[in-house]
Amino acid sequence: MISQSGKVAEQKAAEYLQEQGYKIVATNWRIRVCEIDIVAQKDGCVYFVEVKYRKSQAWGSGLEYITKSKIKQMNFAAEVWMGQNNWNSDCSLAAIEIEDEDYKITSFLTDL
Repeated sequence: MISQSGKVAEQKAAEYLQEQGYKIVATNWRIRVCEIDIVAQKDGCVYFVEVKYRKSQAWGSGLEYITKSKIKQMNFAAEVWMGQNNWNSDCSLAAIEIEDEDYKITSFLTDL
């Protein structure tokens, strides 16, 4: 179950992507135990985006919590999504890090 602050962070991330010219294709897309926070598309590439929110960096950055296991799950979910949606073009795993109570976007990384 996603927290209220997590929902706000995902909404802010989607707004950021739209401002950058991305089209939001899906949010909270789920297959089995895997979930993709945001599926977005831009310039013929689909991006599978993990959103990480931290109120502070006292326990490290949000990006530090994207483990090899999480990337493996994202890869699996991305492959399923591409199969279900007949997507045969470019794709990328990505992450957006958001912090502070102001929900400031601090990082947007592609090609995880």
